[in-house]
Amino acid sequence: MIAIYGIKNCNTMQKAFAWFEENKLAYTFHDYKKDGAQIEDLKRWSEKAGWEKLLNRSGLTWKKQSPETQKNIVDQDSTIRFLLANPSAIKRPVIEGNDLLLIGFNEEDIQKAFVR
Repeated sequence: MIAIYGIKNCNTMQKAFAWFEENKLAYTFHDYKKDGAQIEDLKRWSEKAGWEKLLNRSGLTWKKQSPETQKNIVDQDSTIRFLLANPSAIKRPVIEGNDLLLIGFNEEDIQKAFVR
């Protein structure tokens, strides 16, 4: 089963949902706004993909942080603590399935990973 994690109303998430529906691929969805982020997920993703890729530094949540807060995000542990408190700063979507992890929306990567 494919699992998609993100925030329902995000434009990038809307593109991901549309792509999966157009390609008739079933998925489950975990909404950070409703259900929060789970430490186990964040650890697994950051270990597999790297904490730098998981942190959305171009989003509004990051940009609203003080320079002091931003400079203290320097490794996996500090990133996970920050993302638990600010799940909107997790790059979206996070897609897991077929023993793969994709972070961010890239149609070509998703096509390769999930369409046989």
